[in-house]
Amino acid sequence: MREQEMAETQLIGKIAKIFDEAKNSNATHHRKLKELSAVRSKSPSLHQFSAAFARTLTPLFQIQKRTASVERVVRFVSAFASARDPNDAVASDEFLEGFLKFLLVGAAAANKTARFRACQIISEIILRLPDDSEVSNELWDEVIELMKSRAVDKVPLIRTLAVRALSRFANDAENSDILDLFLEVLPLEQNPEVRKTIVLSLPASNTTSQLIIDCTMDVSESVRKAAYCVIANKFPLHSLSIKQRTIILQRGLADRSLAVSKECLKLMTDQWLAKCCNGDPIELLKYLDVETYESVGESVMESLLRAGLVNLDDGQSMRQYVLPASTNERIEGDLADFSASIQLMEPEVSLYWRTVCKHLQMEAQAKGSDAAATTGTEAAVYAAEASDNNDLLDKSLPETVFDYIDLVKAHIDAGANYHFASRQLLLLGEMLDFSDATIRKVASSFVQDLLHRPLEHEVDDEGNKVVIGDGINLGGGRDWAIAVARLARRVHSATGELEEVILGVVEELARPCRERTADFMQWMHSLAVTGLLLENAKSFHFELLHSLLLPGAKHVHLDVQRIAVRCLGLFGLLEYKPSEELLKQLRISYVKGPSPISTVACKALFDLGMWHGPQEVDRAMGLNFSTQLQEDNMPASPVNFSDTDGDLNIQLLDLLYAGFMTNNWGTAQENDESESVQAVLGEGFAKILLLSEKYPSIPASFHPLLLSKLIILYFSDESKDLQRLKQCLSVFFEHYASLSANHKVGNTKFWILCVFCQHRHRSYMSKVSRLVC
Repeated sequence: MREQEMAETQLIGKIAKIFDEAKNSNATHHRKLKELSAVRSKSPSLHQFSAAFARTLTPLFQIQKRTASVERVVRFVSAFASARDPNDAVASDEFLEGFLKFLLVGAAAANKTARFRACQIISEIILRLPDDSEVSNELWDEVIELMKSRAVDKVPLIRTLAVRALSRFANDAENSDILDLFLEVLPLEQNPEVRKTIVLSLPASNTTSQLIIDCTMDVSESVRKAAYCVIANKFPLHSLSIKQRTIILQRGLADRSLAVSKECLKLMTDQWLAKCCNGDPIELLKYLDVETYESVGESVMESLLRAGLVNLDDGQSMRQYVLPASTNERIEGDLADFSASIQLMEPEVSLYWRTVCKHLQMEAQAKGSDAAATTGTEAAVYAAEASDNNDLLDKSLPETVFDYIDLVKAHIDAGANYHFASRQLLLLGEMLDFSDATIRKVASSFVQDLLHRPLEHEVDDEGNKVVIGDGINLGGGRDWAIAVARLARRVHSATGELEEVILGVVEELARPCRERTADFMQWMHSLAVTGLLLENAKSFHFELLHSLLLPGAKHVHLDVQRIAVRCLGLFGLLEYKPSEELLKQLRISYVKGPSPISTVACKALFDLGMWHGPQEVDRAMGLNFSTQLQEDNMPASPVNFSDTDGDLNIQLLDLLYAGFMTNNWGTAQENDESESVQAVLGEGFAKILLLSEKYPSIPASFHPLLLSKLIILYFSDESKDLQRLKQCLSVFFEHYASLSANHKVGNTKFWILCVFCQHRHRSYMSKVSRLVC
């Protein structure tokens, strides 16, 4: 017995000596592994070596600090246990099984330090273990089950190590419960390091893709960075949907953390651009559907251009899309006899050239400014760089303005499929020079054609014309109107001709009113161009108001009325002081118009009241008395909404409040539950209550009255289908209660009694309790 104890002590000494030498440097580990393997092979028995090994290692399970020397011992022990000696494979496998059983005891211990060290060594062994290791299935099942229990341990570091240990089995079909566990605990995990480890452990699948993409919005920078790393390594570009690709790039390139944005840029350039698109930015844009996600395409191109990953000096140019016919000559100021062969651009190509040219222009301007701000050699270098950028820009753009106009016209004439490319080309016009009188004359004629281009429309089954697009902006969309406005400003601003051109357009727009025409399309086009001019020609607002908007608000066609009333609301926001004619027409449209018109007018009145202030709006109407709105002395309806000759000399808030007490509004428009006067009233008064400090003219006694109406409206059966209103008021109640203590206790009995008497339902009371408790 004494000899056995001496042999065991001697064996422990040898193992301890090797551990001491291994903890000093990683460089000695390879040699020390061979020494420890030789000690195991020369031991009297494998059982005796395993016992001595465990006893020598036991003090490690009491050390909590993760010092460098201790971590070297952990790595050394894990490497020895996972290594399979080719000369004695059976002994290696038996030792591994015995050592794992020893570690399982520690992983289940009550002491958190012992659990931590055991889980740490188990995770290292599993990740290092070669595929040909022989371990019984029963033992593996026991290891997996214990690690699953440690994945929900109360100590975050232990959870991290357990997830790391399970990551090797997460992709196995036989262990699908591990993946289910990861998917279950990730949304609930509070520790960012554990979330990061789970994200890195998730396999690539349809089940995990969306969860990983959601992690790109995690509050922790390390988790977001890990998500982009996983996407780059596990999800090829073609395996993701267009929406997923755009979400990934939109979030990553704009991330507030520089490390995360760099990781996203690395994903886009090293994986998607280089491996999937052969380094061609246009091919990458084709994967992103730039017609739908234009802003994402712009961000991608800006990032690639800043990183210098777009080769701008390879001979490519927009000139390759314009092939002029050599047999024809251009007549000065006339394009009728000129023919050119135009190659139409795909959406991705047009966006590519617009962003490239814009980048070259901005770089040239920046370098030119730097050259002007410095002297000597540094200024010469900046000036040379600016010159190079200008040269590249000139080579990239069409050779002449005439070629540019031909190119744009060809895309416009090609129809709706090239509408996006046409708009990109219009925006390119800001980079051209229109100082020459002949060129400006041709460009001005082109701008006039754009302004007079009729709106596209379809004819329904009943023969009515239906405008394609929003019917409010030129070309059916705000983006197109902005592009036309920028081109017009560029063509005429240099010579001061812009006001003269706009005046001619205003005269043309007034024609429907002067001729008293009822042509629907003519009115709609006039109103669309008016929306453009309201933002770009403030000096002609008076003419637009009296020649088109006010007559349009009285038109027989509801669409014309709706858009004219909406333009009146925008017009009122642009005015320094609201005009009486405008306010009077909005009041008439609100009170006497059909439900769709009343809804738009109600929105406009709320906007003007909150922008200019209720008192200023009343003062414009000649109403200077203080509000008398009180529940006790208010009649059932202060405004007779059915009387077309009724008196509208009533204050703004009283007029709007009266809308709560009429049943003449009708139902919401089909497929748009937010288009209801009741919904607009609810949202509008909720905003007024939230911003009540900015409107001191509204008496405090008015607040409880409004709040009670909003509570009744929220729980009313009439508003059960107005989901947008319900969501708005739900958020309002939460925020309103937190603004001030007075909001919780003032008129408490009145609010509770109001709701309880009308509904008497427990769920309603729980909603109101946030306001009064």
